[in-house]
Amino acid sequence: MELRLYNTLTKEKQPFRPLDPASVRMYVCGPTVYDFAHIGNARPVIVFDVLFRLLRHVYGADHVTYVRNITDVDDKINARAARDFPDLPLNEAIRKVTEETEKQFHADVDALGCLRPSVEPRATEHIPEMRAIIEKLIEGGHAYVEQDHVLFAVASMKNYGRLARRSLDEMLAGARVDIAPYKRDAMDFVLWKPSKPGEPSWPSPGGIAVEGRPGWHLECSAMAWKHLGEQFDIHGGGIDLVFPHHENELAQTCCAFHHDRMANVWMHNGFLQVEGEKMSKSLGNFVTIRELLATTAFGASKWHGAVLRLAMLMTHYRQPIDWTAERLVEVRKALAEWINVAAAAKPSATVLPQESLEVLADDLNTPGVVTMLHAFHREARSGNAEAAAYLHNTLRFLGVWNGETADEIANYGLDASDLPSREEIDGYIAPRTAARAAKNWDESDRIRDELAAKGIVLKDGKGADGKPMTTWEVAR
Repeated sequence: MELRLYNTLTKEKQPFRPLDPASVRMYVCGPTVYDFAHIGNARPVIVFDVLFRLLRHVYGADHVTYVRNITDVDDKINARAARDFPDLPLNEAIRKVTEETEKQFHADVDALGCLRPSVEPRATEHIPEMRAIIEKLIEGGHAYVEQDHVLFAVASMKNYGRLARRSLDEMLAGARVDIAPYKRDAMDFVLWKPSKPGEPSWPSPGGIAVEGRPGWHLECSAMAWKHLGEQFDIHGGGIDLVFPHHENELAQTCCAFHHDRMANVWMHNGFLQVEGEKMSKSLGNFVTIRELLATTAFGASKWHGAVLRLAMLMTHYRQPIDWTAERLVEVRKALAEWINVAAAAKPSATVLPQESLEVLADDLNTPGVVTMLHAFHREARSGNAEAAAYLHNTLRFLGVWNGETADEIANYGLDASDLPSREEIDGYIAPRTAARAAKNWDESDRIRDELAAKGIVLKDGKGADGKPMTTWEVAR
């Protein structure tokens, strides 16, 4: 099996060749911890979690390091802290905001079935590395000090813009560039800046007398260097990060360490829209992971995390995705049916279908694997035990099934307080099953119709063992 990945840097899909197969290294930009993560933030988390799983399978779990950072120093964090805790000193308020938001983020992505990365560094714990990179850049003529700021001199790097594949003029025209008197050139970007009173601050590099704090781009370069080295295998994130964030990361790292590359492969997931429109608070379609997972009046979550995960994986990671309620309904139905069959299978704990792996290894072709899941399910329902085992193991490998029952998946989204309880529904299903066994179809239909009037739809079918079974869902 050959793993092939699309490289944003080269604009082509190519065989993955790690720098050291015994130590495969990946860095992915993580959250800025000031608010709940939205559903668009979930996409890179899920995408690179699948890649992490695949790399661990190919090279061994002990030979893969996945770093996803936490940005805990940022203007947005400062603003949120001042708003939420106006009576506290700013630094104390910031700590409250970042610690709470980090816990929220972990709870949300855990619910999406994501493995924890090997390392989750915090930006504020890597200030010495940031200062060291700045000193290297100043010494090499790639950065300069002006009015207590340190800036990267874009003109000092001949091939700046190669990741975004745009010229300086094109980037300048398309970017929101800060015009500032301390810049020699409009494209130069901040590596370090003076802190305002009460803000987080550290001794500044470059001989600057006042204390300051790092720029956003520098933080990721420092954390990647600390935990993965001057060069590593894969750098990932959303397509919106290609410019300026990843372009600037690449520039400052390459110039500091005198290499032509930072990561061998740059991978970016596509945009996410909600019901056909760009997600925006002004449009009222801004959806957080927490809202989708929230507990409803019926005692269940709106959507199971496995449903949200599978819905993401149905679109190839490089393509834009349209996030709709209709898609979630379809995914929930399919996943419940698959799990119902897979749960009855007795697969090997280690065997994965080679055909599934080969499809996934083709640039994380998760839609192709989903197509195979449909095929496995059809074959398994026809009595193919091998297909049932393949279904079981592939669902677990993708992280969309962690032992939940079909009912647990199917019955999420119940949000009407007047619906019967699960126990009451089971109390209807048992006598109906007995009536069906006795071929008392009138009684069977009466019970079915009574439940339908209460908003519950019964579905009759067969389990993996071929025996009759009844499941239920809320009428929609």
